[in-house]
Amino acid sequence: MFIKDRFGGAGADCLGLVRGIWRELYGTDPEPMPAYTPDWGEVGGTELILGGAGRYLLPAQDEQPGDVLVFRMRAGAIAKHLGILAEIGAEARFIHAYDRHGVVDSPLSAPWRARIAGRFRFPPL
Repeated sequence: MFIKDRFGGAGADCLGLVRGIWRELYGTDPEPMPAYTPDWGEVGGTELILGGAGRYLLPAQDEQPGDVLVFRMRAGAIAKHLGILAEIGAEARFIHAYDRHGVVDSPLSAPWRARIAGRFRFPPL
């Protein structure tokens, strides 16, 4: 799936990846996406990613493949990174679009787990 990123390049940022999956599942975007800059999620201290996830996705307590993970890249910061849980258990992995690396499959290591600010699930079709 090709997704044009919001910064003028080709590919997907982490939000574009999750929105692209939503479009594939439900046939439309959850809401119009305004243009944004790399620091858009930090403006005003508002939890835009967590707020959007809470409006459209279902909260999840347990781990299931396909869960949407929301990350804080450092303690006390706004949550502004997203990934999709691909595998659970001892070899847990997630898929995310990572700056300058593209869409990647990464181990859900202890440092990544410590950054999880929220876990959500796509609603039933």
